[in-house]
Amino acid sequence: MPGHSPDTTGLALDNQQTRARAWFEELRDRICAAFATIEREAGSDASFDYADWQREDPEGQPGGGGVRGVMKGEVFEKVGVNVSTVGGAFNPDFARSINGAEDDPSFLATGISLVAHMANPHVPAVHMNMRFLSTTKRWFGGGADLNPPIPYDEDTASFHARLRAACSPYGPDVYERYSKWAEEYFFIPHRGVHRGVGGIFYDHLETGSDALFERNFRFTRDVGEAFLDIYPAIVRRRMDHSWDDEDRARMLAWRGRYAEFNLIYDRGTLFGLKTGGNIDAILMSLPPEARWD
Repeated sequence: MPGHSPDTTGLALDNQQTRARAWFEELRDRICAAFATIEREAGSDASFDYADWQREDPEGQPGGGGVRGVMKGEVFEKVGVNVSTVGGAFNPDFARSINGAEDDPSFLATGISLVAHMANPHVPAVHMNMRFLSTTKRWFGGGADLNPPIPYDEDTASFHARLRAACSPYGPDVYERYSKWAEEYFFIPHRGVHRGVGGIFYDHLETGSDALFERNFRFTRDVGEAFLDIYPAIVRRRMDHSWDDEDRARMLAWRGRYAEFNLIYDRGTLFGLKTGGNIDAILMSLPPEARWD
């Protein structure tokens, strides 16, 4: 149901929150349409299955909700594209870890989260998320990173080049700073390896004035457009590449590392669990099949 919005019963959104929510949902619709088109090109009739979920606060009052979208096809073995708009109050311990929530735990968060696991080991998996979070402060955060079981320099270079182009209007060092942040964040300490070949990661782009909101909202939209532009192109580049059992075994072992990161270190997973999110939506990032040898 592209165009479907989460139930935000119990929440009062202002103009900034409403605009951010609407754009995240529009981006969801366009990404899902682009991915479904790739499935059609592969001769598959796979489509996204959408499921609503609602959130209740600890007192049982409505606190918004989300829409979980999942497609399982010939090219996309499993891809999830979720949108949510939730609000309420953080528990006191968690509030101390959130920007602007130390003294007042009230919050409202709206955003999009995407993870794609591919059937062909030569097609890179990918992760993308964006959010607008309001406490006593307000900020945008997000990013995108490429996660190939079998890396290709051409894919890595084109992915980073497109993100660099999206960042370049916002300062000469923006891409370098956010790329380094992604490199540091998407690292699995107990394995001593990176989760993938990087991308960009940013957080706490605060919006203390109307001008700052417009600038950082525009930057977030530009990053979303860059993702929608480059990732389908990379998928089409690799989706018909032949593969064998050895390639798939390599992919399944890599997926095990991916799952370890998401369950142990990922901030989005922790945020969803700490704010009463839908478990299926939170854990849609896990691969459909993995192995640990």
